[in-house]
Amino acid sequence: MTPSFRLLGTRRFLPLFATQFLGAFNDNLFKQAMVLFATYSIFSDPKKEAAFNAVATGLFILPFFLLSALSGQLADAHDKARIIRLVKLAEIAIMLVGGGGLLLGNVPLMLGAILAMGIHSTFFGPIKYALLPQHLEGDEVLGGTGLVEASTYCAILAGTILAGLIDSRATAILVIVIALLGWATARSVPPAPPPGERPHLDLHIIRASIRLVSGTMHIPRLFLAICAISFFWMIGSILIIQFPPLVKNVFTADKQVASLFLAIFSIGVAIGSVLINRLLNGRVSARFAPASILAMAAALLLMGFASHNWSPAPAGELYNLKDFVAHPGAPLAIIALFGISVTGGMFVVPLYAFLTTTVEVDHTARTVAANNIVNSGAMVLGAVIAIGFAALGIPVQDALTSVAVLCLVAAYLAWRLHCACDAHDKSCGDDA
Repeated sequence: MTPSFRLLGTRRFLPLFATQFLGAFNDNLFKQAMVLFATYSIFSDPKKEAAFNAVATGLFILPFFLLSALSGQLADAHDKARIIRLVKLAEIAIMLVGGGGLLLGNVPLMLGAILAMGIHSTFFGPIKYALLPQHLEGDEVLGGTGLVEASTYCAILAGTILAGLIDSRATAILVIVIALLGWATARSVPPAPPPGERPHLDLHIIRASIRLVSGTMHIPRLFLAICAISFFWMIGSILIIQFPPLVKNVFTADKQVASLFLAIFSIGVAIGSVLINRLLNGRVSARFAPASILAMAAALLLMGFASHNWSPAPAGELYNLKDFVAHPGAPLAIIALFGISVTGGMFVVPLYAFLTTTVEVDHTARTVAANNIVNSGAMVLGAVIAIGFAALGIPVQDALTSVAVLCLVAAYLAWRLHCACDAHDKSCGDDA
């Protein structure tokens, strides 16, 4: 067993690991079930379906903009384990509302639950990463971060796939059960009181957000790390939007193949998250980040090549999973997708570990919260770019090439971070 996997046998890591896995699973199970229910059981107009999905996505992201500063302050000022238990208790109430919305087919209830889950994730996110350096040793943080990221993507995959296999009534019951299990595991998270002086709470959410971001981004090493992570999530949001039309309109394949793409992507990110820890041997470093994101750009170009040379199904037909896998161009497309996901996991995990290990322990939650605010903006920008591609009539294959160009920017930022902080084993001080 590798050192990072040994963490799963410790109380200082396993309860947090289980709690965040159950939360990510429940979150995606409910969101996907809601989208499928609205698409196939409520609406019959593609425009209304698209509008519903856009509203749901916006409601989920909105709390990250508005409340991340408050969540970061609270996490650094109070016992993080106690906050986790309160957040997980709230999840039970949220899923009671969301489950009721699914059972009744009530759109306002479902959207209200999505907004509440966004608030839940906003308050849980900074704590999830800030707890790691408080409970783990310095050489364990990267491995712990990798396991958290890997399990999150596995949870996303499992929740999304299960939502398509069970009906809304079963989902409504299951999300409540999972919320109860999450609260139970949260009760075993060891205490994590604030290690330093409690910060003064600024309850003015706009002023606090501006102050938090400006107070974090003026430090060069954090500026570079947050910008690199944000470029990654901007790229990710574009890809998530582009993949469904890529599968349906370019590879001319059905929903089973779309699920295969999701499975490959999630598993690949999980593998990359664990692999980078082995390569770095537990040391938090941006050394492999530039090469990882450049490899991701190469995989995107390979995906573009595979899609340009794809032989589509006969007019009016779609390949099923068996026919897609048997297609002579499928191996290249699958290898490209796997490469995109593995290198993406290798790129982002060390940067998250970097955020939590190069600041004082009593500032970690606020640093992660500042990162969440900037990341949210980057994801919205990515969605706008993807919508712009569609409005301009740019083919999906060409959009992938454009995303590969964005990888060059992320690689430059990661290279700058590496040079500033660990190219010559320099200390990452505030003047880095």
